[in-house]
Amino acid sequence: MKYWSETIAVTQRILIELLRRRRSLIFWSIFPISVLILSGFILAERAELPLDQAFAYAAPSTLVGAALFFSCLGGSVSTVVAEREQQTLKRLFISPLSGTSYFLGIFLAHSCIGLGQTLLVYTIAAFWGATFNGSILLGLIIIIMSIVAYVGLGFILGTQLARRIEDVNALVAAFGVPLLILGGAFLPASLFPQSLINIARYNPIYHMNEALVGVSSQGHGIEQISSHFWFLSVFALVMVIGGWLSYRRMLVVERRL
Repeated sequence: MKYWSETIAVTQRILIELLRRRRSLIFWSIFPISVLILSGFILAERAELPLDQAFAYAAPSTLVGAALFFSCLGGSVSTVVAEREQQTLKRLFISPLSGTSYFLGIFLAHSCIGLGQTLLVYTIAAFWGATFNGSILLGLIIIIMSIVAYVGLGFILGTQLARRIEDVNALVAAFGVPLLILGGAFLPASLFPQSLINIARYNPIYHMNEALVGVSSQGHGIEQISSHFWFLSVFALVMVIGGWLSYRRMLVVERRL
């Protein structure tokens, strides 16, 4: 019960700070909406698809690439780095708040942000006639695993590679943008040459995208997306463990400073 109440308190603090920084909230809304609309109309024109089918295909790719990537990965990196710069971790050591609750609170806060963006993207897509064709439960599981994977990776990058807020944009761009393109977030993977598809199979974003597109726009079950689903499951678990170990190592280093 103690961990739960502390986790909720940390989550509320992060979300309240985000609401106060309305500019960031607005940008996190504008970016996926603009990418979704552009992708939908481009697919409708170039692939000669009806608008509802084009937006049904564009929505999951936009969610994985434009929304969750920058809010859950970039956002978690920014949170960790900002907390170090603002000496929040120093205050944590002299407070009754446990490190576990702090870690879980950041996870839960960015999960709430990711789920909010999921509602936003699919609401806009539904305006253009798109529907979720597969199992909503399976799609939700894929989205949650993607959020967990992104936040876990954000902890690893934020604790090990980023030292200042100025490092965040360069870090996310250097690691993320090539992976997003190779993962099919902006261009359908069906357009890739076979050599790139062979490389993309080692890219977790590719598996996030293919799994969610398969369920959302094509109505696939877990049998048809099993390889993507299990790759994503293992990757999310590894990222949680890696994020936790990186976080614990950061706490040890901060105590020495």
